Amino acid sequence: MKTATFAGGCFWCIESAYNRLAGVHSAVSGYTGGPDANPSYKEVCGGRSGHVEAVQIRYDPAQIDYDTLLRAFFALHDPTTLNRQGNDVGPQYASVLFYHDEEQRQAAERKLADLAGDYPAPIVTRLEAAAPFYPAEDYHQQYFDQHGHEPYCQMVVAPKLAKFQQYFSVYLKK
Repeated sequence: MKTATFAGGCFWCIESAYNRLAGVHSAVSGYTGGPDANPSYKEVCGGRSGHVEAVQIRYDPAQIDYDTLLRAFFALHDPTTLNRQGNDVGPQYASVLFYHDEEQRQAAERKLADLAGDYPAPIVTRLEAAAPFYPAEDYHQQYFDQHGHEPYCQMVVAPKLAKFQQYFSVYLKK
């Protein structure tokens, strides 16, 4: 098993999508990148903790490769908006690729370079070495699967997830 960590706005969308991919053992919503250990949702949402909402993925590279995880990451959010995804605004919603080894760093650099001309604005996704990851509170885990009926999930997560599932249908768990 290998680990990948991505931040691309609200972790509910990202986590839900990755948990549907074959080869992904788990996708956990949490916080990373800031100086303090074990931050709370309230601290992170305050925008001053230095942490971002992120998802840590445990995957089997024999079933799904890191490049596919990167493609999914860029399909799930807008990498050209600084500290913002839709109505979610603040530094906690930054787009960040956290690499766990040199191979991931190089793959992420290649992907960023390959995609540079594909967007109408510059990509603002940061590339950073993985920092300690702190799982979010239990009620954030598998949030969409448990609360898909709620307005935010219906208006934001569900359409994004439907588009993702259509585009990545070949990679979905059976």
